[in-house]
Amino acid sequence: MADEKDDTRELMKTASGKRLTQILTEDYLNVHRKASEGAFVVWVAIVVPVELFKGFDNVVFAVPESHAALSAAKGVGMLQCEKAEHSGYSMDICSYARIDIGTMMSGGKDSPTFGLPRPHLLVSDNNNCSLLVKWFDIYHREWDVPHFILDVPFCYEMQKETDLRYIVTQFKDLIKTIETLSGQKFNIDQAKEALKNSSEAAKQYKRFIDCAVHRPSGITAFDSFVQMAPLLTSRGRPEVAEHFRLLADETEERIKNSQFPVPNEKYRLLWDSIAPWHQLRKMSTRLAGLDANIIAASYTSCLGGIEGSYEFIQEYREGDPLESLARIQNFSVCPYGMDLRFKAMSWAASHYGIDGFVFASNRSCKVYSVMQMDLQKWITEDLGIPSIMIDVDHADVRKYNEESAFLRIEALLESIDAGRARAKI
Repeated sequence: MADEKDDTRELMKTASGKRLTQILTEDYLNVHRKASEGAFVVWVAIVVPVELFKGFDNVVFAVPESHAALSAAKGVGMLQCEKAEHSGYSMDICSYARIDIGTMMSGGKDSPTFGLPRPHLLVSDNNNCSLLVKWFDIYHREWDVPHFILDVPFCYEMQKETDLRYIVTQFKDLIKTIETLSGQKFNIDQAKEALKNSSEAAKQYKRFIDCAVHRPSGITAFDSFVQMAPLLTSRGRPEVAEHFRLLADETEERIKNSQFPVPNEKYRLLWDSIAPWHQLRKMSTRLAGLDANIIAASYTSCLGGIEGSYEFIQEYREGDPLESLARIQNFSVCPYGMDLRFKAMSWAASHYGIDGFVFASNRSCKVYSVMQMDLQKWITEDLGIPSIMIDVDHADVRKYNEESAFLRIEALLESIDAGRARAKI
């Protein structure tokens, strides 16, 4: 047990881990520095195509959701939530929103990044999280900042041509809005170059998470949670694509050297929800003690794919970057209908050799959680794979009970053992 903990800690000391810290630190420092020097600042939701902003010479962007996740991972999520709650915001609101609102209300106090510089424009979307529109509207009213809302159709099937054209039209309107507000001209070649970098980064990230196919897995899902950050906060930079290439290389080398996060891996699990940011180290270490590894997650496996496919299909080919960006607006899990989510999870179960599913009913993300009971039934009946449902909140530790969660996880492992025993008879 002690040796396994040491192995886990050692895996965190990779060159890629240090590079990740450097990339994120530089990005947060850069957005503060450029804002202080007069750059045009945009706050965006995570699915908004930030490559568009790379088409301007002096536009920077910040991602409140990512800042909230970082705050939770650094242990200040509950503190920031309480600031918002003491001002009247309900504890039932998404913890990301409460963390961000609490940070804003205290002028960045207690934030690991000193908060975010005040925006000149807010850009949200309604396909990944409808609450984001209401969340950003708070700042729209408080600061009298323009709020541009991308209306992206929900995804029950492959994207229609009419939907793609509708999204492209909105991208063009967004570009015109920034040109008008910032006084800068859009350069489509710069945006195209940023999209190439993002596509390569997603391709290399996909190679990294596919190290979970190996037995034992070369990664945990907690590794993929942490490493996905630059895909949200730093897209478009060539350094990010290089980081993920080196990350995949390093992880594959560790596999060759038989260095695994759970060397005695007996149970291979899939996590269906957003990362439990306040539990990353604690949960992964405790699972390793049970010879269990959550090797994949719907939250990260979908990156680089679209509409129910976890396979990489985001590679950019020469053409209109606005069309390419519109085509991948349905890469995340939340805008999927239930058929597409089941299709994606079925593929993952086969691809990664999943023994059991952990459905994490997320108190803060109704969009993610609303279909889980039906999905759990489908997984059990159609795939014959055991599963459990646990209660969690991605950023508010007060809504998570570790012992209750692990009681169910241990029951899942027993169910897997029982199924294996029956198969031998």
